Amino acid sequence: MEGILERATVKRVQSAITTAGMPGTVIALTDSARTAAEAAAALNIEVGQIASSLVFKLPDESPLLIITSGRHRINTELVAKNLGIATLGRADADYVKTVSGFSVGGVAPLAWVSPATILIDEALSDYEVVWAAGGHPHAVFPTTFAELISCTKARPMIVGD
Repeated sequence: MEGILERATVKRVQSAITTAGMPGTVIALTDSARTAAEAAAALNIEVGQIASSLVFKLPDESPLLIITSGRHRINTELVAKNLGIATLGRADADYVKTVSGFSVGGVAPLAWVSPATILIDEALSDYEVVWAAGGHPHAVFPTTFAELISCTKARPMIVGD
């Protein structure tokens, strides 16, 4: 698993963590953290402590990143209403890779290659420590709700059920 930490995307995430003054370090997992359930099982934590980075398209085709708790699904109608738009567009794997610089399953909430509108699930504030993807499906890092807001400039919102 050592090779994972040498990947350019993972190094980009670790560099962003360090630059932001956050204490977390990206670690490599033996098991996949491609889904919130897999990540929680690999870390032996509650699924709600997983900060999943999900990408959508806004009406102008720009990216919307929603950092959500793994304990529920995003309510796209609620988010669209809160943003004052009709609907959220689906983002395919190519779009996600182009705007974020990460492949689906390893999308980090920071160190993106393009600017994005960023929302963060208020449910993540229920946990002292949350874990986010570190740029690869087997890489994660510990952080906090406050750190994620600080380093991403995310807007807190109720995003799911």
